[in-house]
Amino acid sequence: MSALAADAAAGPVALRPMREADLEAILAIELRAYPFPWTLGIFRDCLRADYPSWVLHQDGRIVGYFLMSLAAGEAHLLNLCVAPEVQGRGYGRKLLHAMLHLARGRGAERVFLEVRPSNAGAIALYFNEGFNEIGRRPRYYPAPDGREDALVMAIELLPPV
Repeated sequence: MSALAADAAAGPVALRPMREADLEAILAIELRAYPFPWTLGIFRDCLRADYPSWVLHQDGRIVGYFLMSLAAGEAHLLNLCVAPEVQGRGYGRKLLHAMLHLARGRGAERVFLEVRPSNAGAIALYFNEGFNEIGRRPRYYPAPDGREDALVMAIELLPPV
């Protein structure tokens, strides 16, 4: 079956707030998606800190998620992930749009994020959606051969016209 046929056979995707009961499914995606995944404790701490955290679900299963922090008119995208088996279907863009909408609605004037320079797909998405590279954090991420820098990106959230 082609990817397009598989998409047509699957139900629609929808967003909802993340719940503690979702964490095992989220961790399973995180483990498949990243060589250096977040731990269950990190996700749990983000929920307990009341960070805006949302899941994208389809046919009763979680296929992606994002978590962000908000303070002093700024949002920070902490983690945005789509399950590897459904990447390339626009779900990352859908999650990013939802995060930006939520940040704007909660008074954020700009959004920051870090991304690995080796994550070309994410970088392309962020540039395409209006983020700009504003700096680097040397040796920010763990990597197989030591540490990897982070690109720091930001977008200004202009008021709606």
